Amino acid sequence: MPSVLPDGEPMPEDGALPASALAGAGDRPLAFYLHVPYCATRCGYCDFNTYTATELRGSGGVLASRDNYADMVAEEIRLARKVLGDDPREVRTVFVGGGTPTLLAASDLVRMLDAVREEFPLAPDAEITTEANPDSVDPAYLAALREGGFNRISFGMQSARQHVLKVLDRTHTPGRPEACVAEARAAGFDHVNLDLIYGTPGESDDDWRATLAAAVGAGPDHVSAYALIVEEGTQLARRIRRGEVPMTDDDVHADRYLITDSVLAEAGYEWYEVSNWATSDAGRCLHNELYWRGADWWGAGPGAHSHVGGVRWWNVKHPGAYAAALAGGRSPGAGRELLTAEDRRVERILLELRLREGCPLELLRAAGLTASRRALAEGLLEAGPYGEGRAVLTLRGRLLADAVVRDLVD
Repeated sequence: MPSVLPDGEPMPEDGALPASALAGAGDRPLAFYLHVPYCATRCGYCDFNTYTATELRGSGGVLASRDNYADMVAEEIRLARKVLGDDPREVRTVFVGGGTPTLLAASDLVRMLDAVREEFPLAPDAEITTEANPDSVDPAYLAALREGGFNRISFGMQSARQHVLKVLDRTHTPGRPEACVAEARAAGFDHVNLDLIYGTPGESDDDWRATLAAAVGAGPDHVSAYALIVEEGTQLARRIRRGEVPMTDDDVHADRYLITDSVLAEAGYEWYEVSNWATSDAGRCLHNELYWRGADWWGAGPGAHSHVGGVRWWNVKHPGAYAAALAGGRSPGAGRELLTAEDRRVERILLELRLREGCPLELLRAAGLTASRRALAEGLLEAGPYGEGRAVLTLRGRLLADAVVRDLVD
């Protein structure tokens, strides 16, 4: 969750949504994202809305600490029930992210999930995920999560090489994420993800191959692999500017992506989104798929973003301001925007083109259709799906996904 909030119109104090946003809501999937903004240390590459121990005290005399954080989130979930109406909708997915959710006690994460269950019915096969740092869990913690209803977990592995982890300021040791996968399996988790990052300064092709081999060898049913993005204002950006480490390289990123897709495909993983691979349809992250397909979701927590029926809003960033708003009986929303039909069309292209199923050609305007034919001729789109009315990226197209999207939107 990026730390910079967008501009927008003011959010009503009671969080009320326009009637248009709630029209037909019962026919749309609903998800919850629960943000935990706390971290033990700040990673040098991270630009997310997170806070270390020295940054926890809130405004207005309200203590926004880990100890009472689950209660604050539960209060916002109760607000969600009021805003979304008297007839509670079935929740398809719940995703706890951060920050480091597993800095909280397992019982706190379960209490947050319980707050959703108390206000909304969960789908019988609901996907319940939490992110976890490898050095903040143990078998007992994982067993408590599983017993409390979590059925999917995502570990931040990033790399199997110590010198790469050091550049990223990651605190876990090589081998610990792989052990976490085994511990999660033993606790009863059927679905486990490992998050990887490629293109870190100082990482070689051999380093990256070793990381992929370690990840595959651990046996998760899902792998996410992202190119390192150097965000302005981060410690890593300052180190690069001072010449302490080299700048990341787009050509290197492309080479690493090709290695990733080849290694994962050989190991039985299939890509279903540009940066995500799974061993089966059941292993895909349904929560993220709901995002990518424009479903409704409520984001609870400081800086969390939400979307319901074409209205997008975001909460105040600091835990103190968040706690103060809820304590005062107000929505923690900082601002919102009402998406136009054109906004939603463009966003569908931006998001759906990244998926294995692609986006319908009927979403494209004349200029976009012309660009799509050019992309097809250049080998960036698959010929078979194109003939059936869908734009689906080839492997080469995935390497140039951002450029293809720009052309099709224009």
